[in-house]
Amino acid sequence: MNMETSNVMAPPPPKRLQDMQLPMVMMRDIVIKTIFRKNTGSASELAKAVCLPVPITQELIDYARGQNLLEAMGTRSEGISTEMGYQLTDSGKARAMDALAQSEYYGAMPVPLQVYREQVQRQSIRNIQITREQLSNAMGHLILPPQLLGNLGPAVTSGRSILMYGPPGNGKSSISNGIRDAMGDKIYVPRAIEYAGSVITVYDPIVHSKATEQEDDPTQLRRRNLYDSRYVLCERPTVITGGELSLDMLDLVYNPTARTYQAPLQLKSTGGIFIVDDLGRQAEPPQKLVNRWIVPLEESKDILALQSGEKFEVPFDTLVIFSTNFHPNEIFDQAALRRIFFKIKIDGPSQEDFLKIFALVARKKRMQLCEKSLVHLLKTKYPTIKNVFANYQPVFLIDQMISVCDFEGLPYKMTPELVDRAWANMFVKDEVIVK
Repeated sequence: MNMETSNVMAPPPPKRLQDMQLPMVMMRDIVIKTIFRKNTGSASELAKAVCLPVPITQELIDYARGQNLLEAMGTRSEGISTEMGYQLTDSGKARAMDALAQSEYYGAMPVPLQVYREQVQRQSIRNIQITREQLSNAMGHLILPPQLLGNLGPAVTSGRSILMYGPPGNGKSSISNGIRDAMGDKIYVPRAIEYAGSVITVYDPIVHSKATEQEDDPTQLRRRNLYDSRYVLCERPTVITGGELSLDMLDLVYNPTARTYQAPLQLKSTGGIFIVDDLGRQAEPPQKLVNRWIVPLEESKDILALQSGEKFEVPFDTLVIFSTNFHPNEIFDQAALRRIFFKIKIDGPSQEDFLKIFALVARKKRMQLCEKSLVHLLKTKYPTIKNVFANYQPVFLIDQMISVCDFEGLPYKMTPELVDRAWANMFVKDEVIVK
């Protein structure tokens, strides 16, 4: 059922140690590794470092003390703090070194995969409801045919896969970014998840845009009920790949030094958008790439594998947008096309829309237009390419004219001569080059 995008339910913070659903030894080792690496001394400092409530952190401290891995140092003297301080015993230091040899991971306690699945459901991409107004506002900087929004809207709201195709230079990438902007809400991204004792880091500052949050006032007697701080509140993620995309980028990335895993791109994009731009330009054929997505697209789950070869399922909750300059029938068989839910053709603009785009770009770049030059462009130049207009052409032509004006010391005013010089750089003549 659809719901308003602002109603994403936050992951509740764990209240008891049993709520963690992680092996005690794993939690204990992360605690002592964090103390060893970050030199944290109090329960509150450690709680912040491992992203857990103080009471649960204190239970883990007491557990480690019971095994003679930690010892109390008395109350701390720095500032006005009266908290008990802790340090590793010799046995604790030895255990921390052994644990680091097994895995370098420390810091935020990971979220068990089964718990993460529940949060994915709470913030599913398929729960969003985007209106025509939201989509129109997000694409307000684009000149688009009215019927295009009518095709895009149901595709986005469904959260299903989209194939956008058509001639190059007509804004398929810009439209994909507009879809992302239309969502406008925030979700919770885990810093790391755990499966079978292995840690998989998910939060990536390069992919995820952390949202600005209001900090708690430490002087307040009543503090806000915070969400599980093992998650980071972020804008819905967007992963954009192009010709560099390869199948191995969709697998877990194992770090043999740290002995941890990094989530693949599609897992990082959970709850958001995965854009495969320039489909058909990758080293692997499009059919092979789409075959990799068949199970995720149909069953909303993906299958990953650990170094041991063990395979396991992770949620696949992503709006996948394929964008290509090729006709779909040239690069896919019918079985693959059937699995892509929406197919939307993005054509070049009409002459009327082309002129609107040209005028908008010229105004933005302060290029003065003149009727004689526009007539020259439309009546002399465009007939040579059978009046095929593209959205990229106004920006290209005006930037070319501006470059000439800057070099020649001319005012920014369009002339037929400038049109000719700009046009000459937009295409390359077919000719035989004598070697």
